[in-house]
Parts: sequence; C-alpha cells; structure tokens
Amino acid sequence: MRGLKDKNVAAELLEKLLKGELKVRSRRNLVQSQLFSEKLKKTLNAYHNRAISTMQLLEELITLARELDAATRRGQDLGLSDDEVAFYDALAANESAVLAMGDERLRVIAAELISKVRQSVSIDWTLRESARARIRVLVKRILNRYGYPPDLQEEAVKTVLAQAELLSDAWAAA
Repeated sequence: MRGLKDKNVAAELLEKLLKGELKVRSRRNLVQSQLFSEKLKKTLNAYHNRAISTMQLLEELITLARELDAATRRGQDLGLSDDEVAFYDALAANESAVLAMGDERLRVIAAELISKVRQSVSIDWTLRESARARIRVLVKRILNRYGYPPDLQEEAVKTVLAQAELLSDAWAAA
C-alpha cells in the first residue's frame, strides 16, 4: 500500500478491505468486531475532519490491519478455535476480569461455555424467553463454578448470550 503512487486510492482500498474483514468478523466475534469497528470509525472521523493527513490515515489503517491479524493469531497462540476465541473475548471484555482470573482460567471457561451452550441451544432459543433463561442460568452457573468476579458477571452473561446468538446460526447450519 505504501508503494502506490496515489495515496488516496491506497487509503480507500485499505479502508474497504478492513470494512470487509470487520463485516466477516461481525458474524463470528461480537467483541472483536465492535472494538475494531470503533477504532476504524475513530480513525476515519479524524481523517474526514482533517485532523490527520492521507499518509497518517494510511499508516493508521495499516496498523489496524496488523492488529486484526494479531487478534487472529492470538486465538491460535492460545490454542482456541474461532468459536472459543469469540467466547474468550466475551469473557475478557472487562480488563479487571482478565487480571482477576488470568488467561488460563478464561480459556477453560470459554471451552466449557462453548460446549455446554452449543448442546443447549435450540433452533428458536433466541425467540423463546424460557429457552433464553435456561441458557442464561447455565452461563451463570459455569461462571460461578470458576469464580468469575460477581460484580462483572451480569455484563459477561449479556455479552456471552449475544455472542451465542451470533454463533447459533452457524451451529444450526452445520
């Protein structure tokens, strides 16, 4: 991208590539897609408000692309599947939970959540409140069993359920 003669074209191309990648991630990993979408939006707003130049925009977009790649490799380094990384990110969305629990325990929780939730979801679980409540209780029990901080649990349960909704469509198709 840096080698292209017209920097505006390079920035537009990279922006479209990043938006496409974020669209794909939004179907698999809620937390990552929200985080990176916010970073991209902030960078583009700074550019449109003329706070940064085209070259600075290009550098920031390249940095964002590298961060996306690093996020993908992080899951592989942790030894987690894509689905498990999505649940891990949902649990690790709160920094204090990561500090209190550590990566290893969050990995174990994510692996158990993925297996238990996957077994428990039905086709219409997102529509039936009783089915949602059953999954919510299942998630809370798993978090309690592993000592997830109680003050952070409610937000974690919401994020895990939202993540499960995203993945349940893919699970049903498989």
